[in-house]
Amino acid sequence: MRLLHLTGSAVDPLLDDVSRLYARGCLDAVGTLEGLEHVVAHVSPGGAWRFPAALDDASLAQAPALDLGQAVDRLATLGIDAALPQMFCRPGMTTYRGLLELLDIPYVGNRPDTMALGADKPRASAVVKAAGVAVPDSQVVLAGASVETLAIDLPVVVKPADSDNSLGVRLVRAAAEWDDAVREAAQHATGGRVLVESYVELGHEVRCGVVQHGDTLRCLPLEEYAVDAEHKPVRDHDDKLRRDDAGDLGLVAKDADHAWVLDPDDPATAGMTRAVQDAALLAYDALGCRHHGLFDFRVDPGGTPYFLEASLYCSFAPSSVVVTMARAAGLALPDLLTSSLALVATPPGTPGPDQHLAPATPPRKDPTR
Repeated sequence: MRLLHLTGSAVDPLLDDVSRLYARGCLDAVGTLEGLEHVVAHVSPGGAWRFPAALDDASLAQAPALDLGQAVDRLATLGIDAALPQMFCRPGMTTYRGLLELLDIPYVGNRPDTMALGADKPRASAVVKAAGVAVPDSQVVLAGASVETLAIDLPVVVKPADSDNSLGVRLVRAAAEWDDAVREAAQHATGGRVLVESYVELGHEVRCGVVQHGDTLRCLPLEEYAVDAEHKPVRDHDDKLRRDDAGDLGLVAKDADHAWVLDPDDPATAGMTRAVQDAALLAYDALGCRHHGLFDFRVDPGGTPYFLEASLYCSFAPSSVVVTMARAAGLALPDLLTSSLALVATPPGTPGPDQHLAPATPPRKDPTR
């Protein structure tokens, strides 16, 4: 199978770096997997395409820059069997996945409309709430909104309506903190849209991954984040990404001081795990997911999980959250990738359904999680 790794970002240098970081990890981990031949396509800020031998700076510099038309012509000659979209900006999650569909290249992961829905935090929360999942009380305000417009009691969490990596997230406990928090969040939001959510008192903050394995949906072990009601009540950008002195991007949230996978059989957290997994399955269905999904929850001291946001992509790098959770469940990265590719790949000469569409028969839910 010839597998295309679609990487980069046409609009955001930071997310270009994030994409390359994860995609390099994926290629390092599965580059020698038997039966796969890997092709890399990279879209750089500004929109130029390249087909480099690798994703380091030197390899990118050596690859000729192509415009969209030339890139489409190149893709048509490569005989691609399936693709892994590994772009994390909004166009990467939507427009470039749509391009794969136009070119009839099957790909692993959620479709553009689902990605757009998941990335819009207010819309995603409304859809998930309608499915029966608890969400914090919320409202959307625009840049410059005064605290007098707030219909929710303080404290509140202020965040951009459609930004990732906890950019612009602030906890506001007093009215004097409102203006700065809204101003910062609006700088990272499309159209200055800011989501304001009621602060959920901390019990736990966790993520739950859901993957389709064959015809079954599997909930993976939870990952818990290092948050503290007094000293670190909410996670911010510094908890996720950081550059070292040389300017290289690093994944802060991947070390044991910031996050860890919970044992699903631990009696102390088994009840919470079950409640979060039930809510994650409802969110997965409500948002129209396929293949995989990742969902953040704030669990209050009484054990109720509140949906915070959805992250509907997987890079298939060893450091990817879904991969880390799957590994804890006994599903190694090569097996996870192979099973995911089996959901979209059709052997040559074999007629099959349109693999871009959700399956007509929904996957079964694994009652054992």
